[in-house]
Amino acid sequence: MSEAIVLDGFLEEETVPGDLHGSTARFRLTVSPTDERTDEATLPCAVTDPVMAAAVLHDLVPGDKLRVTGHLRLPRTPDEPMSLAVTALEVLATAPVLTDIAGAFTAVLDRYGPYVCYLDADTDHVPTWTEAGVWVGCADTPGDVSDLLEAFEQRQTADGE
Repeated sequence: MSEAIVLDGFLEEETVPGDLHGSTARFRLTVSPTDERTDEATLPCAVTDPVMAAAVLHDLVPGDKLRVTGHLRLPRTPDEPMSLAVTALEVLATAPVLTDIAGAFTAVLDRYGPYVCYLDADTDHVPTWTEAGVWVGCADTPGDVSDLLEAFEQRQTADGE
């Protein structure tokens, strides 16, 4: 058997039972060795210990930061998934509990590839920059962002940048 590996990551979504009795559990862990989004990987994980599976199914919530130890199972055929057989799990940090999501967030930053947009619930206007901080422009509505980005890219091509 291969040597165990240890990974830190965030619980991607709700955990699910791996069988009808809930004696096993499955979940997806998002891991990233750097802060670069392109280095992120989502790894399917499986827990076969019934006590650990119960804790996974009932105690974890999406966004929890976890440290998992286990054995990587590589696919033997093209239609077989890769997964991590988890033998130990530690919660490093719990996800923040949001009681009133609508009241907590009135504005968000959204990414469109190398672009960042500021979406504010109080206005339809969408200010947009490149991830490097270069001003792109302001779309009149969220639906106009793609037109704004296309026009910006055409200007960059015409300017030779």
